[in-house]
Amino acid sequence: MFPTPPILASALSKISTPFRRSQLGLFHGKTKQYGNNVPHSKHKTRRTWLPNVHTKRLTSDALGRDVKVKLTTRALKSINKHGGVDNYLLRTKPDLLGIEGMRLRILVREQLDVKRTEDEALAQAEAKIQLEKEMKEAKQKRRAKVAHARKSREAKLNISEGIFGSGSTPPRVDAS
Repeated sequence: MFPTPPILASALSKISTPFRRSQLGLFHGKTKQYGNNVPHSKHKTRRTWLPNVHTKRLTSDALGRDVKVKLTTRALKSINKHGGVDNYLLRTKPDLLGIEGMRLRILVREQLDVKRTEDEALAQAEAKIQLEKEMKEAKQKRRAKVAHARKSREAKLNISEGIFGSGSTPPRVDAS
């Protein structure tokens, strides 16, 4: 099941990740890493490594506009692999998207649903117009067929009148 905006808002308060900044962009699961600097003297110094984060404007076909978002280079590579930000948002696991990614996913999905219903309505209207056109053509063909049959009957009648006279029966020949 996919989260709706109210569920998404309640989930925001429950997030207990140590690197909350990753929830505010497309980090594709990248978080802050911890480790030690160890020089030749073997004196360990604790340090952290942050993900490589950039602010980018990504073009969303579904939304019809650019989306300004913070993302990691890993997420950018995944977006290129999926063929665009819309496909990335729809195909990626929710665990890797975070709150901002899920918000964008919901927006994209809603826009795609709206476009799909519009396309279905348009397709139904086109099908109805096509059906009416086919019915009109069939009606014209029937009328043309009836007119052709009437003309051929009249032509046969005219031929028989010309040979035998105006009556419907042939004239009698006297044998005298």
